[in-house]
Amino acid sequence: MSTVNPRRWWALVVLAAAQFMVIMDTSIIGVALPEMQKDLGFSQSELQWIFNAYVIVFGGLLLLGGRLSDLVGARRIFVSGWAIMIAGSVVAAAAQTAWVEIVGRAVQGVGGALIAPSAMTLLMMLFMHDPKELGKAMALYGAAAPAGGTAGVFLGGVFTEWMSWQWVFIIYIPIGLATLAATKLLPDVASRRGSVDILGAVAVTAGLALAVFAVVRAPEVGWGATATILELVGAAVLLGLFFVIQKSVREPLMPLSVWRVPRLGSANLAMTLLGAAWIPMWYFLNLYLQQVLGYGAFASGAALLPMTVLLMIFMTAITARLMGRFGAKPLIAGGLLVLAAGLVWLAAVPPTGTFLVDVLPASLVAALGMSLAYIPAMIAAMSGAPQEQAGLASGIVNTTYNVGSALGLAALTALALSQGADQLGDLPALTDGFSAAFIGAAVIAAVGGVITLLVMKSDKALASESPAPAPQQGEKASV
Repeated sequence: MSTVNPRRWWALVVLAAAQFMVIMDTSIIGVALPEMQKDLGFSQSELQWIFNAYVIVFGGLLLLGGRLSDLVGARRIFVSGWAIMIAGSVVAAAAQTAWVEIVGRAVQGVGGALIAPSAMTLLMMLFMHDPKELGKAMALYGAAAPAGGTAGVFLGGVFTEWMSWQWVFIIYIPIGLATLAATKLLPDVASRRGSVDILGAVAVTAGLALAVFAVVRAPEVGWGATATILELVGAAVLLGLFFVIQKSVREPLMPLSVWRVPRLGSANLAMTLLGAAWIPMWYFLNLYLQQVLGYGAFASGAALLPMTVLLMIFMTAITARLMGRFGAKPLIAGGLLVLAAGLVWLAAVPPTGTFLVDVLPASLVAALGMSLAYIPAMIAAMSGAPQEQAGLASGIVNTTYNVGSALGLAALTALALSQGADQLGDLPALTDGFSAAFIGAAVIAAVGGVITLLVMKSDKALASESPAPAPQQGEKASV
């Protein structure tokens, strides 16, 4: 019987702070993008790489981070992740050119990919002795995510408006050092024997990066250009190689048998499409507020606060109750469809729009959809996994959300640019481009909602089924 850690609640504070910072890293830069674009010379099409450099590396290496946590020890990987995050923040803050900024963001992504899975592993170790305590700890840990998103929007506006955009990265240095000093509260675990699927990690990360790169460049060089075709084919080959590697190595990053877990496939598809719709909406809404309505950084961040506050309230206080009553499937499907409705509403924004009439109501509807779908999709993906695969299931669902975010942003940026979003200073053209992106995101969300309704098993259907026998690799996944 494991000994209960007397400092577990203080340790939870450290882990929740890590979750807070990892999520804040994806939101704090949003309102700083126009200033970074001016200072570092990003074009309108290249600007998305400030976001995607982090997300691609973070999503591509999450499974490797989880595997290293199991082998090397979660506390060691947690510490290493924060050291790398601090280093990336220094590079990003000191950048004088666009490519150095992208490198800094990618290094931050490596740190995040080590922090996130090791934090979850440590949380499970601290609280798995008591299901009630574990549920409470998970709720507090989960609340740190929307809180980080909210704080990122606000702090990004404050730093950019009254200090400089560099502070959106400098802030990670003292917080990271304080977190490292507090890691003595975390349990230490001895390393264990096993191999690391480095080749698989390289293949999946390179494949995702090449796919996004191809979609980003396609509007400039042409979708039918030889370079675009070769890049997309290369990405498909690398991702195919990843799955071949997973079938052939003894200790893969992602044993294919995990896809036998009930609803893992359908929940991950929903998360992919949720990320592909939500993150582009956030990105283009920031640009609309600043480049069309003329908001400053702080005003833009403040304009997004109602949306993030609604997210935090629903995710922490309401969605769980609704899921207990209705189950995961209706909330995921309904949330995606509500998000689609909010995006269609946002697509009607005019060049002479106002926040109260054209942005606030539609953004709140979109945020409501997101808050209804996100947590149920996470739970649906993990609830059927056996204990030894829970961490893997968590890593997969986080990976698919980030992959969807990166690919969705790349595709919808291409769409927006083709409809006029590259015409800085031409407000009608910019608005047309952003509206096209909102419509594209709405289609993605609506498709996700319909697919969920058609293919995901309901809680009642799962409860009526007997447990399936242990699958062999290569067997068809359950949805």
